[in-house]
Amino acid sequence: MLALDGHLEHYSWGSATALPQFLGREGDGTPWAEVWFGAHPLAPASVPDGRRLDDVIADDPAGTLGTDVGRAFCDRLPYLLKVIAPERPLSLQVHPTREHAAESFAAENAAGLALDSPLRTSRDANHKPEMLVALTRFTALCGFRTPRRAAVILQGLGTDLTDRLHGLLVDNPTAHGMRAAFRTLVSAPMRPSAQAVGEVVEACRARADGGASPSPRIDGFVTLLAEHHPGDPGVVAALLLNPVTLQPGEAMYVPAGALHAYIHGMGLEVMAASDNVLRAGLTPKKVDADEVLQCVSVTAAPPLRVAPERQTPTSIAYYAPVDDFELALTELTGPEVPAHEPLRVPGSGPRIVLGLEGRMTLETDAGAHPLAAGQAVFVPAADGTLRAHGQGRFAQASVP
Repeated sequence: MLALDGHLEHYSWGSATALPQFLGREGDGTPWAEVWFGAHPLAPASVPDGRRLDDVIADDPAGTLGTDVGRAFCDRLPYLLKVIAPERPLSLQVHPTREHAAESFAAENAAGLALDSPLRTSRDANHKPEMLVALTRFTALCGFRTPRRAAVILQGLGTDLTDRLHGLLVDNPTAHGMRAAFRTLVSAPMRPSAQAVGEVVEACRARADGGASPSPRIDGFVTLLAEHHPGDPGVVAALLLNPVTLQPGEAMYVPAGALHAYIHGMGLEVMAASDNVLRAGLTPKKVDADEVLQCVSVTAAPPLRVAPERQTPTSIAYYAPVDDFELALTELTGPEVPAHEPLRVPGSGPRIVLGLEGRMTLETDAGAHPLAAGQAVFVPAADGTLRAHGQGRFAQASVP
């Protein structure tokens, strides 16, 4: 087993306190947005001797990944585990399919764009389905409402922009009508003015204050988004989307093409090993409206909540409908936990284990390693069966 030093990202939307507290470090007053525990080449975790995890895997793919995983994923770790702590809303975004990402990545490489160029759309050739498990109460927007429900939300706001969107959905209450409404908001030739967006925000605020809202939660989200991104058409797009609230332990799966924005909370994210993000708004970064419109799914769908399955008396697993990753939580408390002998942990293959609470010891036939909240280790496939003892709780990312 190898201790991992995760890669910390200081994006502006992060919390100045949540991640420092979780990691047991002193905050510095800057926003700590997310910490990456994985082998993505743009931001790999490191091991105690200073090497990058991706280099460790490249030096011994059979031992670290195992034959089956290595063959299936071209000798690369197929998942990335993050802890994410948004204090402010993230961008309104989608992730591409594997086919679209590969095409875009190849084209941008051929054009000579550097991997860190702000002009790039694709940072790698992989898709990025992801699953989020809430550690605290977590709010988000995800997926389009039905056109008829979105029309009800828009009705009566009385602005030129919302009347136009309402008309599109009433005249064509299908995915085509929803695509037309969304295109109206993000396409450069039709992008509404900051003044038009402000009128919608004021109308939502007045409706909520008057107790007449068909969705007080979405009107509240519109007001909140406008505080951080005044004049951004993505604020109005929220009226077309499903509001989501996850309580601790609840999970949501975000497939390729699902329009979403995380708003506030702290959670575990496990995803395919990719950094491909197509932004539609709510960000000072590059907005890829044309790419978003190519990739986005406007089919009405509720947020895809993932119910955990009980593996053992002490472990539950969250299974996503992809081959790249799964996530399990193990709790070493209660009468099911032997007092003086290690408990077998389900799973195999290359695993990243992250302490969530307490202090524990992990063991394999290859050795033992302590684990505390905020600490992570990489367990190579060759280490075999994992066992744990102590008091606490940990997450384990692995390959199905």
